[in-house]
Amino acid sequence: MNVKIIGVGKLKEKYLKDGIAEYAKRLQKFAKFEVIEVPDEKAPEQLSQAQMDQVMAKEGERIISKIKDKEYVFALSIKGKERSSEELAAEIDKLALRGDSDLTFVIGGSLGLAPEVIARANTQISFGRFTLPHQLMRLVLTEQIYRAFMINQGSPYHK
Repeated sequence: MNVKIIGVGKLKEKYLKDGIAEYAKRLQKFAKFEVIEVPDEKAPEQLSQAQMDQVMAKEGERIISKIKDKEYVFALSIKGKERSSEELAAEIDKLALRGDSDLTFVIGGSLGLAPEVIARANTQISFGRFTLPHQLMRLVLTEQIYRAFMINQGSPYHK
C-alpha cells in the first residue's frame, strides 16, 4: 500500500518534523509513506473574497498536480465526515481489499481547499470543528494513519 499526505506550506517546527518522522518510520512496515509539500501562495493579511479564491485556486493547482488518477483521495475539510479511529481503520482496510492501494490525504493551506481539490477527492474527512494549524494537522493525521494500521493489525496500540 502507498500512503501520501499532500500539505500546503513548508513544515518549519522541529518538534512537528520529529513527530511526523517517528510515525513515518513506524508506518514503513505497513506501507510506503511520503509527505509532499507544495508551496503556499503568498498573500497580504487582508484579502477580498476574489483574492482568497485566487490563492486557493493556485494552491489547488499545485495539489492536483501531485495526485495521480488511480489515487483514492481524502480531502481534509471541516465540512467532511467525522470518523472515529476505528472507522478510519475499517475504511482503509476496505479500500485495500477493494484494490485501492494508493491513498492520498490532502491538507489545504490557511484558507482551506479549492473547490477543484474537493471535487477531485473521493471523500472528505473532518477531525472536528476545531481550527488547527495545518502543520500540526500533518502530525495528527500521520498518527491517525499509523493508528488505523495498528487497529487493523489487532495491535494493543489502540486502547
